[in-house]
Amino acid sequence: MLAPMQGVTNRALRAYFITQVRPDVIFTEFMRVNSATAAARLSNADLREITTAEESVPLVVQLVGHGREALVSAARAAQEAGAAHINLNMGCPYGRMGSGPTGGGMLRCTDDLADVIPALRDVINGSFSVKIRAGYDDPDQILSLVPLFESSGVDFLVLHPRTVVQKYAGSADHEVTASVVRETRLPVIANGDIRSAGDGERVLRQTGAAGLMLGRGAIADPRLFHRLRGQSSPEPGREERRAELGCYLREMLGRYGELFCGDMQVLSKLKEIVCHLDDPELAKPLKELKRAKSLRMFEAGLLAFD
Repeated sequence: MLAPMQGVTNRALRAYFITQVRPDVIFTEFMRVNSATAAARLSNADLREITTAEESVPLVVQLVGHGREALVSAARAAQEAGAAHINLNMGCPYGRMGSGPTGGGMLRCTDDLADVIPALRDVINGSFSVKIRAGYDDPDQILSLVPLFESSGVDFLVLHPRTVVQKYAGSADHEVTASVVRETRLPVIANGDIRSAGDGERVLRQTGAAGLMLGRGAIADPRLFHRLRGQSSPEPGREERRAELGCYLREMLGRYGELFCGDMQVLSKLKEIVCHLDDPELAKPLKELKRAKSLRMFEAGLLAFD
């Protein structure tokens, strides 16, 4: 699965991944649920992102918000716009994103979940999944929530085994993932620190997870999907990697030029991709791309990848 990444996994990038490596499932960026305005729970821009599939690859719409009424209303609105699969974000570690506990903040108010999760299941006609951290500050918290997810009819869990307070510090502890897999009959998708084919194979062996969700690792290397399937070199050499990155960034330059308005917005979106590229042997040309002050300078920097 291609992970939801705010500001990154827009429809242009999703289309690139589908064309080039075809993930089995893709997610939208999270869609903020407006808890204050019942008439417009989701923005018009978010509603335009919703479709039942993108070239037959299932698209999961991820909601982030709080409150039973607001979330249920947003789920209905998403389905009316064409969503066939809905996911609840219970893992984002950044800020409140509104006037109440949202994302990972929901793990501080677990008493509310017994009301929210069954209510969402009741109104979601297609698959309903939860993307969750191991806990707010206790990595074993997830184990206490598994019975609720099972009894409510959640279809699958996506687990990032860090706590909310950790954000992205330290390492994802996939021993936690393995514990959850052992404790539940629900399919568990492992997420976190999967940056190579070796990482993915190790996590699957270690955890028994039903699948993998690729986030930062996939943005850094879209061919990671192919590497895990044995369709590309598991560890590409420097020149192979240079050529791959050049093709990737040029393709996204064209796609972003069609989606976004103005050179500076296109440049900003390209730099969001480049910030995930951490190849030590290509550090110098990547640094030049990060320092580019204009789209023309960025294009000139791409010559180093020829």
